[in-house]
Amino acid sequence: MIVQRRAVTTALAASALLLAAGCSSGGGDTPGGGSVSSSGTAPGPSGSRETGEHTPPATGSVRVVRTVAADLKTPWGLAPLPGGGLLLADRDDGTITRIDDRTGKKTLLGSVPGVSAAGEGGLLGIALSPDHASDHLVYAYLTTDSDNRIVRMLYDTKKPSGEQLGAPDTVFKGIPKGTIHNGGRIAFGPDGMLYAGTGESGNRGLSQDRDSLGGKILRMTPEGEPAPGNPFGDSVVYSYGHRNVQGLAWDDKQRLFASEFGQDTWDELNAIKPGDDYGWPIAEGKSTDPRFHGPIAQWRTDEASPSGIAYAEGSIWMAGLRGERLWRIPLKGTQSSAPPQTFLKGTYGRLRTVVPAGGNKLWLTTSNTDGRGNPSGTDDRILEVEVS
Repeated sequence: MIVQRRAVTTALAASALLLAAGCSSGGGDTPGGGSVSSSGTAPGPSGSRETGEHTPPATGSVRVVRTVAADLKTPWGLAPLPGGGLLLADRDDGTITRIDDRTGKKTLLGSVPGVSAAGEGGLLGIALSPDHASDHLVYAYLTTDSDNRIVRMLYDTKKPSGEQLGAPDTVFKGIPKGTIHNGGRIAFGPDGMLYAGTGESGNRGLSQDRDSLGGKILRMTPEGEPAPGNPFGDSVVYSYGHRNVQGLAWDDKQRLFASEFGQDTWDELNAIKPGDDYGWPIAEGKSTDPRFHGPIAQWRTDEASPSGIAYAEGSIWMAGLRGERLWRIPLKGTQSSAPPQTFLKGTYGRLRTVVPAGGNKLWLTTSNTDGRGNPSGTDDRILEVEVS
């Protein structure tokens, strides 16, 4: 059965009217010179300072345990399977492959129909249904000829390689697309709802338009309907004023964090409060304007350009593309408890996705073959990383 979200015509009309805008193992280093900054006063979901929160050590460590799989092509989304193994989305080819996390063996599930890969678009984030063990559904965020949308497919391991993905059912459609700023990260939250980070597709005004799906974090049921308790009534919009969200993660208190690409000045890590305005395009990074929810931490764009994030060991771990490094942001509630640290700087090139691997381990993917890296010097791979 195909379940479709009713068309969001106001979003598409607004999109058409707006003009496009320009768009290490061991101890880590803490950059100086004010190029990275953190805040101890960012409001949390309750709008007040948290008390009694456990604080992780000010400094941590990263150790690359091993390369799980190599010679990958434009990897983007990554989803660990409940019984072991990883599902990996290829942005340009529009395929999903199972990676054996012990041997690195690759098994093609199949291609996702309708993917239109151009610029930053293509097959992007993937996520497993909260009931994957019984319903075997895989969700995917993809760019088509007309929009960005979310689909779900049945994953049947009993079928031959290349034929294991069922026909996609459209869960949600009408998210603005562009050659840039397509967002693309999806994840199921602790509440069982589906969250999606979107971009403003180069049309900056969409971010402040609550009738548009661009430049938002969306929250919906697994069937694509507005989730109960959303801040704007019969709308999937959860927060707005974003430029390009590609990282979503929850801490152990079920609080949501998101990474966001800046334009020329500041990339951001934000604590997400339902209904809040995060400022773009009026504000980039920290602002004194009380209308806007300021970031927990901000970075110069050449030091971060953040995509995926994950929570482990009391910290948010953030993958940097242009920055070619892994950032650690230790937390106390929805505040940073110490300056961010950087690891693996330049060692593996551009870093795209990071997801929890259980305990103090992470899965980390690189992104050197996406047209902006250096494929002749560095391939793409999945790493197993131990952190503290």
